[in-house]
Amino acid sequence: MKLAAPLLLLTSTLALAEPIGSVDTAFKLIGPDHKVVVDAHDDPKVQGVTCYVSRAKTGGIKGAIGLAEDKAEASIACRQVGPIAISQALPLQEEVFNERISLVFKRLRIVRMVDVHRNTLVYLTYSDRLIDGSPQNSVTAVPVARETPIPVKK
Repeated sequence: MKLAAPLLLLTSTLALAEPIGSVDTAFKLIGPDHKVVVDAHDDPKVQGVTCYVSRAKTGGIKGAIGLAEDKAEASIACRQVGPIAISQALPLQEEVFNERISLVFKRLRIVRMVDVHRNTLVYLTYSDRLIDGSPQNSVTAVPVARETPIPVKK
């Protein structure tokens, strides 16, 4: 029963990413090929905004059994995909997604920031490690119409 809670937490975190597609980048004789994958992440607090994240996925034997450490390189593009609706005040900065990209210590993170002066949502993706993260990052922005001011927590 002690294993059930961490497994439930892991599956609920992974359920946030919807796979869109992938391309192979290197052939591996044993195990899956190395690839670039693209996932969609709907912002849980902003209806009508989806972020598309591309990242490297390590194949081979280690990749097949979940022991590979994926590279810290990712790209993000967030877009308005429907009418924007924000049902609650947003913090000026908040992590909205994270995903494990190594067995234990490395995570890919997506942070939403609110640019109040421009009425824009800014999304940043980066990876971190328990001890040493990566400065590689990608940023994108979704402007929100002036008639829909972004509510922020004070």
